[in-house]
Amino acid sequence: MSYRIDTASLSSFTGKASAFENGKDAYGRHAFDLHSTLQYRFYLPRLLGARGGVLSLYSDKTGACVAEYPLRYLESQRDEDVFLCALSPLPREAGLYFCQLAFASPYGDIEAVGGNHFRFAPKSGASVFQLTLCDFAYEEPAWLKGGVIYHIFVDRFFRGGNAPLRQDAILNEDWDNGIPQFPDYPGAPLANNMFFGGDLEGITKKLPYIASLGVCCIYLSPIFRAYSNHKYDTGDYMEIDEMFGGKKAFVALLKAAKKLGIRIVLDGVFNHTGADSLYFNRYGTYKTLGAYQSTESPYYSWYKFRQFPNDYECWWNIEILPRLHTENETCREYFLGDEGVIATYAAMGIGGMRLDVADELSSSFIQGIKRRLTEKVPDAVLYGEVWEDASNKIAYERRTSYYQGRELDGVMNYPLRTGLIAYLRDKDEGALAYYFNEVLPNMPKRAADLAMNLLGTHDTLRILTALGGKSPEGYTNEALSRLRMTPSERARGLRRVASAYTVLATLPGVPCIYYGDEVGVEGYSDPFNRMPFPWGREDKTLLAHYRALGELRMRDAYKEGELRLLRLDKACLAFLREGKEADYLTLYNNKEEPLFIALSADMSVLVGREAEGGILSLGEEEAAVLRIPKGAHLRLL
Repeated sequence: MSYRIDTASLSSFTGKASAFENGKDAYGRHAFDLHSTLQYRFYLPRLLGARGGVLSLYSDKTGACVAEYPLRYLESQRDEDVFLCALSPLPREAGLYFCQLAFASPYGDIEAVGGNHFRFAPKSGASVFQLTLCDFAYEEPAWLKGGVIYHIFVDRFFRGGNAPLRQDAILNEDWDNGIPQFPDYPGAPLANNMFFGGDLEGITKKLPYIASLGVCCIYLSPIFRAYSNHKYDTGDYMEIDEMFGGKKAFVALLKAAKKLGIRIVLDGVFNHTGADSLYFNRYGTYKTLGAYQSTESPYYSWYKFRQFPNDYECWWNIEILPRLHTENETCREYFLGDEGVIATYAAMGIGGMRLDVADELSSSFIQGIKRRLTEKVPDAVLYGEVWEDASNKIAYERRTSYYQGRELDGVMNYPLRTGLIAYLRDKDEGALAYYFNEVLPNMPKRAADLAMNLLGTHDTLRILTALGGKSPEGYTNEALSRLRMTPSERARGLRRVASAYTVLATLPGVPCIYYGDEVGVEGYSDPFNRMPFPWGREDKTLLAHYRALGELRMRDAYKEGELRLLRLDKACLAFLREGKEADYLTLYNNKEEPLFIALSADMSVLVGREAEGGILSLGEEEAAVLRIPKGAHLRLL
């Protein structure tokens, strides 16, 4: 019997690929150490009659083909032919590359199009998958692995001392029910000079509470001197804001946190300053000669004026946030020099930094920050605010580079947050599948293990509101400031938040808790997502759940264990983390009907409802974590 394939229908055939790094299964990953031994296995439908092929490697930087590797027939398995491709030698330069597969067959030369699962097309010219080669130059911040990050908006966490109130600031004394300032409509001007009085001493006093969540790292919103309550309009990088307690309170926090095994990560806002700053000084607040005041200012070259003094580059055209020209030599030296901003705080013993709007900073500037940080703190962590797939992002018409070994250790994992919300709230698995199949594989394993996995931040709706509350569409800011969830909405939201954190905390990466999410704080977008922490009114059930997961994360599988995605569809999510002595299974039931799992006697439920008679029943929107002995067989009923 003979077969004939019309080349126009080649795309109906699919193949798959698997990578092996140093002889070990890379589980679909597309990012590897430059010095590793890398091989791919390609599984092709036998009906194609492939006779061999070649993998061509193209540099993203130049567009040129830098290497070609032959595919060698290995064996046949059922209805597939298996080809082996050894990528040796690899290019000597770290960077982003793209791979293209071409095969010879009785139907002519064909090319593959797609990712780990690819289709075929005649002379398509399309790339198959990306490949990132990394050359890690610094010590890994392994202290984060198996831990938890706690993100604090300082002014809203806890009043601990008697820090002075600035003359032009307003104190909202109603900690429990006060509503922060808000604009008439999104984007309208706002003073942001209303404070609730949270400070660094308050954080120090609450360190035992924070530690109870399994926290090893506190990520603070900006603490440098600034006019606003959010401090993203820096006034002086070399001073800790006096309303937060100043340098003395910060040093005390560092020392107390260290005793509990907790390190402090600072928010570095280096893309722009405040107009009311030592450097720009538009309002004459500071004694220095600012860039706005004179072209003779030592800071004038730090900014870009289109027409002096009132027309200058700003962040998102917000005139109170003039943009810094960090490629300027004196500006760069101020941040990266021997006595610069980075060196000063690194010498104080910080654990690292998070870079605000990292995609607006140049790669060379980010590399300089990482280099200077690690001179003082070899295992310091450097995170970046990147909202998309950070492996291949194009920002302002230029390709960024974050994962090549000399830049960021990880990014804020917004694609995961997007996928989880769509899956839990809307029953749509598309965005979560995109994360598992594309975003996560594009991370180097080191970056994946350190990714800042989050459900909420100071820039998003509170996760409880996002998962259970009404849509903000059609509401004014005045209405949103007072809109609260109904009891049924809140119950649904709490159930979903518990499940979302179960999934988040058991995936590769480090879970990041936005202060108050763990006790059921609700709220819409900025500033309603920045309400004071409800001390004494916490949801104790949700808090206990977060604490249990913090303890669970100490197991070896959650430090750097491989991930195996077992199932993701509209009904169920299931994945495994591989440990040395046992594996750990996370299950989430996304359908109305219960999900039943038959357990053997040596399996145990670590998080979730108890099994009865050897059967675990998961209700709608419930999650569980199971310990599975090596080699055990699990059955979904």
